[in-house]
Amino acid sequence: MQEMLEVDPAMLQNIDDEDYASSGYDTTTASLTASINQYIFENGRRYHTYFGIDKNILPTDETEQDRLDLHHEIFLLLLRGSLFSAPIQNPQRILDVGTGTGIWAIDMADEFPSAEVIGNDLSPIQPNWVPPNCRFEVDDVEQPWTYRPDFFDFIHIRNLAQGVGDWPKVMEEVFRCTKPGGYVQLCEVGGELYCDDGTLTDDNALKIAFDILNKEAMPKIGRPPATRENMTERLQKAGFMDIVALDFKHPFGPWPKDKRQKRIGAMNMLNMETGIESYFMAAATRILGMEVQKAEKYCKDAFAALKNKNFHTYNYYYVVYGRKPE
Repeated sequence: MQEMLEVDPAMLQNIDDEDYASSGYDTTTASLTASINQYIFENGRRYHTYFGIDKNILPTDETEQDRLDLHHEIFLLLLRGSLFSAPIQNPQRILDVGTGTGIWAIDMADEFPSAEVIGNDLSPIQPNWVPPNCRFEVDDVEQPWTYRPDFFDFIHIRNLAQGVGDWPKVMEEVFRCTKPGGYVQLCEVGGELYCDDGTLTDDNALKIAFDILNKEAMPKIGRPPATRENMTERLQKAGFMDIVALDFKHPFGPWPKDKRQKRIGAMNMLNMETGIESYFMAAATRILGMEVQKAEKYCKDAFAALKNKNFHTYNYYYVVYGRKPE
């Protein structure tokens, strides 16, 4: 059982004030075909369309790319600087499924210069200047894979819960393309909010937005939120063994007393400044048919609750890995 996240005593002063500034904390923020580069614009954001308008309900614009890169740094802090948790040794072929901006794949290519690192994604939003041992492909992970069987030493899949509806099909391909003795690692942010001191109530606006997204919208299209249990089950049913499941508290706001957790929480608050909108808007308006103005208010209220120093909330970052039998 994990230790309780202790609240910084400074956050408990001036209880009538909601903003972190009252506690002395500053939170000011300030070569593919044309068809693959087709997008639509909704609510001031750019979304993917090439593989289907609802294939990825998160934006792909520069604002989202910056958020994804920030979230990558948060994950590194959660894993204490490591890019992975699986006990891989000198991998020669690495696949990053749903690579996003490609930042994880690029970092892995730098860490393992003798390895071939491939990142694939629905959208070609990765940089052109990359290490010589790293390349990117545009592909839909739910379509049949073109990689040879028993090909990769390590397959990494991070934050695809909102984009995958047929996990058994995906995991069948993952198992087929992993070398015997190779590893696969699934990483996802959970959809449930928690707190350790009773400051999270049912009328909390952040919890309300989380519940609309994860208990109403996403299950309606067959994409329920990730949990430690369903991620473990995916690996088990695919045929992987020696499965290890880890979870890490992922705080919202710089309220923790612990310095590392405080930094994670502060970065996460910046991440969620656009992240709430990224996850919520298309899901609420397209799937639930919510009016745009109403959805925007949910986002605004949720971020206001997240910034309230009197609410000490977090969710979990789950990391589950397993080995293919030899």
